[in-house]
Amino acid sequence: MGEQRYRWKSSELREQAAVIDGKQSPTKVLTNATYLHSYFREWVKGNIWIHGDRIVYAGERLPDRVDESCEIVDCRGYVLVPGYIEPHVHPFQLYNPHSFARYAATCGTTTLVNDNLFFLLQAGDEEAFLFLQEMNALPTSMYWWCRFDGQTELEREDEQLSNARIKRWLDQETVLQGGELTSWPRLVSGDDIVLYWMQEAKRRRRKIEGHFPGASEKTLVKMALFGVDGDHEAMTGKEVRLRLWHGYTVTLRHSSIRPDLPVLLEEMKALGIRYYDKCLLTTDGSPPAFYEDGVIDQLLRIAIEHGVPVIDAYAMATINAARHYGIEHLHGSIATGRIAHINFLRSAHDPTPVQVLAKGEWVKREGEPSGAWPAPKWEQFGIRPLSLSWELEWDDLQFSMPMGLRMENAVILKPYSVSIDTSHDRLGHDHDECFLVLLDRNGRWRVNTMLKGFSSALGGLASSYSNTGDFILIGKHKEDMMLAFQRMKDIGGGIVLVEDGTILFELPLPLGGMTSTLDMKPLMNEEKTFVRLLRERGYHFEDPVYSLLFLQSTHLPYVRITQRGIYDVMHKTVLFPSIMR
Repeated sequence: MGEQRYRWKSSELREQAAVIDGKQSPTKVLTNATYLHSYFREWVKGNIWIHGDRIVYAGERLPDRVDESCEIVDCRGYVLVPGYIEPHVHPFQLYNPHSFARYAATCGTTTLVNDNLFFLLQAGDEEAFLFLQEMNALPTSMYWWCRFDGQTELEREDEQLSNARIKRWLDQETVLQGGELTSWPRLVSGDDIVLYWMQEAKRRRRKIEGHFPGASEKTLVKMALFGVDGDHEAMTGKEVRLRLWHGYTVTLRHSSIRPDLPVLLEEMKALGIRYYDKCLLTTDGSPPAFYEDGVIDQLLRIAIEHGVPVIDAYAMATINAARHYGIEHLHGSIATGRIAHINFLRSAHDPTPVQVLAKGEWVKREGEPSGAWPAPKWEQFGIRPLSLSWELEWDDLQFSMPMGLRMENAVILKPYSVSIDTSHDRLGHDHDECFLVLLDRNGRWRVNTMLKGFSSALGGLASSYSNTGDFILIGKHKEDMMLAFQRMKDIGGGIVLVEDGTILFELPLPLGGMTSTLDMKPLMNEEKTFVRLLRERGYHFEDPVYSLLFLQSTHLPYVRITQRGIYDVMHKTVLFPSIMR
């Protein structure tokens, strides 16, 4: 299979043309099809010829030649729509790109545009690019971003985000955009490095994706002038309108921590917004259990239920995204020359497909997954279980910092003055303050503070799942925290809960300590168990998986625990530096 953005070989193009001339048979013919014509914006009837992974004809005719090897599919009883596009995927949220793509395809989402942050922080470029190439063999179409920042204060930022490295990523055939631009405050403050990278992205005809929660009109205008094309952070109808007014493509979000779509759509209607041509849909990299009801298909269902005209709803999930990213010649419609991503629906009002073709192959038949998915050999990409050569010492669990982090919700942290006695090895269950440690994965430094609001009865939690892949320890009992860390180390990375010396829960994450090799459905069950155990111990916010991920994330206010220490996001200063071990 060729490059993902598809330059078919001359011989393949000649074969496709020979099908039209009746000199060669298609590989599949979909007859009696009622399908969405994305350009006429209406439902039409006809026949669809597929040769290999490409639609070679869609119209009234039937092919002049059909060999025995050609599969004929009678489409009466179905409504056909293009495969859905998820434009904003974080494919390392406990799941991995392979497992998520496989599950998403069975839900009709056959094209993914993925975050590359994991590779920037955890892998070398040669191995990462080999992985991107390997993903081309999947039935789904896999595209990527190029991040311009690590979303936190990094110890080795100049190395991990060097000029040469950013350019190498932007040069990759499957990279469609720069961003998401969580470093926009640096840009506003005069950081010409980020602006230079944006210009390099534009020179290569890549899009720029913003990350502008609560941004003022002045900020949005400046970002548009700098070259930003779209943003997914609108949280109200007014914010959607403001972005559309200034020419943005607006990706409407519905995720585990921001389930905003119903409100956005109702407020857009109230504001008189009736055109959706510059709107896309995203689930914004939610944890596994969020996807029990589907991927983009569940957002389509919400859109239709909230009065978006059916064809407009499907356009947001297909042709709009393809047009935005400059891949309309390959995706977003059932038309000649497009990749054969096709969803078979029972009704236009039920967007979850009962059958799915991806690159011309069945990935779902009559409600059941089908077809082969080549399994990655993760080791060849440098992605393997953690192997630590150092031990956690009792001295690493000393707490004397006067300031801690207080959770306002699942992801927002504010500073607070620690008033309890933190010299004991066990904290009481009559309050919601826990010990918190961020440990360098190579054992060189640590940051110790307190976390308020996470739990009132947690013994010990250890997690190698974090923004940077460094280790997070949280708990009220130091011995439980030590045991949780040791067990996490023994299983090669993961999330471990311990209570009174007993391991309550463990989720191995053997892919770099960040992601699981489990398929999505069993992983959903594991995540639900983890969440239930934390809720029983006092966690009361929306999403503990995101709480772990965003402890370090400096694109959010107000303070964060980072590789450099406790960091004041608003004033861009380190309040308490990390301690060398």
